[in-house]
Amino acid sequence: MNKKLGVILLAISVVACSQEDKIETKKDMVLKPYPETEKIDQKDDYFGETVSDPYRWLEDDLSEKTKNWVVAQNEVTQDYLQQIPFREEIRTRLESLWNYEKETAPFQEGDYTYYYKNDGLQNQYVLYRKKGAEGAEEVFLDPNKFSDDGTTSLAGLSFSKDGSLVAYQISEGGSDWRKVIIMKAADKTVIGDTLIDVKFSGLAWKGNEGIFYSSYDKPTAGSALSAMTDQHKLYFHELNTAQSTDKLIFGGSATPRRYVGASLTDDERFLVVTAANATSGNELYIKDLSTPDAGFVTVVGNMDKNHYVVDSDGTKLFIYTELDAPNGRVVTTDFSNPKAENWVNLIAETEQVLSPSTAGGKIFANYLKDATSLVKQYDRTGKLEREVELPGVGTIAGFSGKSSATDLYYTFTNYVNPGTIYKYAINTGESEVYKNSAMDFDPTKYESKQVFYTSKDGTKIPMIITYKKGIVLDGTNPTMLYGYGGFNISLTPSFSTSNIILLEQGGVYAVANLRGGGEYGENWHLAGTKMSKQNVFDDFIAAAEYLISEKYTSSERLAIAGGSNGGLLVGACMTQKPDLFKVAFPAVGVLDMLRYHKFTAGAGWAYDYGTADDSQEMFAYLYKYSPYHALKEGTNYPATMVTTADHDDRVVPAHSFKFAARLQEMHKGDNPVLIRIDTNAGHGAGKSTSMVIAEQTDKWAFMLQNMGVAYKVIK
Repeated sequence: MNKKLGVILLAISVVACSQEDKIETKKDMVLKPYPETEKIDQKDDYFGETVSDPYRWLEDDLSEKTKNWVVAQNEVTQDYLQQIPFREEIRTRLESLWNYEKETAPFQEGDYTYYYKNDGLQNQYVLYRKKGAEGAEEVFLDPNKFSDDGTTSLAGLSFSKDGSLVAYQISEGGSDWRKVIIMKAADKTVIGDTLIDVKFSGLAWKGNEGIFYSSYDKPTAGSALSAMTDQHKLYFHELNTAQSTDKLIFGGSATPRRYVGASLTDDERFLVVTAANATSGNELYIKDLSTPDAGFVTVVGNMDKNHYVVDSDGTKLFIYTELDAPNGRVVTTDFSNPKAENWVNLIAETEQVLSPSTAGGKIFANYLKDATSLVKQYDRTGKLEREVELPGVGTIAGFSGKSSATDLYYTFTNYVNPGTIYKYAINTGESEVYKNSAMDFDPTKYESKQVFYTSKDGTKIPMIITYKKGIVLDGTNPTMLYGYGGFNISLTPSFSTSNIILLEQGGVYAVANLRGGGEYGENWHLAGTKMSKQNVFDDFIAAAEYLISEKYTSSERLAIAGGSNGGLLVGACMTQKPDLFKVAFPAVGVLDMLRYHKFTAGAGWAYDYGTADDSQEMFAYLYKYSPYHALKEGTNYPATMVTTADHDDRVVPAHSFKFAARLQEMHKGDNPVLIRIDTNAGHGAGKSTSMVIAEQTDKWAFMLQNMGVAYKVIK
């Protein structure tokens, strides 16, 4: 190269970099043809109406044909994403933001204090411990060594009461099927064989004898990821015995229930069993373990409401219940006669939704006030001792601990504040900062405010909107609207490292607290279930319309996102109002509402959804909004990136496969409609850091590219 020319080119390059605070979107993106997806002549009869399901074959997610389809779809998707000019800049920025030491609140077990840490970009958090206040730090469990690629994760652990033994669960490839390993805490030697085929289970220790755990019969080979799981069984595993000899305690054919959970009271006298057929409402049983051969005593024999034992004091039981209290209350009763007619109010129902916990002999009433935390401390007679002074408006986690504790640790966060750990003195009510976040982020540059907007039927819905201070409300801001709206789950403010990408770009992040969730109790939940499910979609659509009318954004700059039940939300809204949104991200979604209950644990979701088998009326209602069936030929749908994973055995990937195939068939327009399929991953829990960063990179790159928004390079 001519030397002088080289200098000139270098100078031009430097000027471009110094002036180019932005990378423009690519104007000539090339989208490969979508893979041809075979259609079959599959028809089903529902109450005399014939429904076609031409992509039924994609439900066989382990077939070679489906695997080939996945490869072909990922090739199209990755080819498109690789063309986005600022994709790598976003990845680099996310890695930089993620790369700081993270630590969780500590907890005490035996002579040790345990806590999780991640040095920055480790795929999984590592469990550390110290012996005493001045003890040396040591690694107790490092899940990064469970597998070479970081896809095997720690999925829960439980210590015996004296802290000498620990049982921990591992998840391989994100599956809900777990393995359980038991070991001595002192020297980390493994005891007995690894338990297998454990699913939807806690681990409850009975002294140092063994553990209670729950599982289903494992489906036949080749169907483990999709076959229906129905009869949950509670077992007791005695240490150093074969799993095949484990004793069935509850469930199975004698007492068939879809979900069975177990816990022990703090004194380990009572075994508490919750049993349910749906995700809401449960029976409650108690067994006195101090009496040999004692049977279960029925406390609540129906599944109309939710109930669980909070604590005990001798034979006195402290019970959380929603019976005659949709927002929850705490009652007391005696084990000798624990039926509901003998319950006495300890903490009465209020206008706020209650979630109680215990520590240091106190009861902490954790309330939701307009989807943010409020905590009150009570003694065991029900006397209010104080309202806890919290660091701000946001979400609190961690007001629980051992009965002997004098201090506890809690974490405070919201949409602009990374999690800060506080130490709380139970006797005085004083909080002090235990550990600040080490993230390089300045919350003072951003603001987060709550608004209330009006849904279609006049209901006021809360929404929290977060953005960089000083943005202009001119309708041009790239905006992400997120929602869930189901299963009594509340969306409370929490910090997201990924969202910094949007906020730094002058974007807006909005979270709507839709009906169907738990923000205002069971009545709020029920208002978004079964024949009222459309309320949830109307609430989300109204949130989008509010953001547009208030000039936060416009339809051309608005994206919607949600996962699982939130994936259904996105799928329903983009098919009902395709012109309202520019970009859509239905993640691991429930998208075929006529068949969801035929896979894995799907039948348990009928409390929220109803099923197409219930009645002609319920079928017609589901059929109308089911995203897979609601797609219309010749419609210009938003730029869409469906996301799922090949090992998702909760919401099987067939939902996303079938929806994406039909979306590509029906869509007419220039917007890309793609599916991004993670391999060796599941519904989301335990996903490695590298996989999370890769997915978030692609999400923001896809969104900004399709909105025509240039990316401002952050240095």
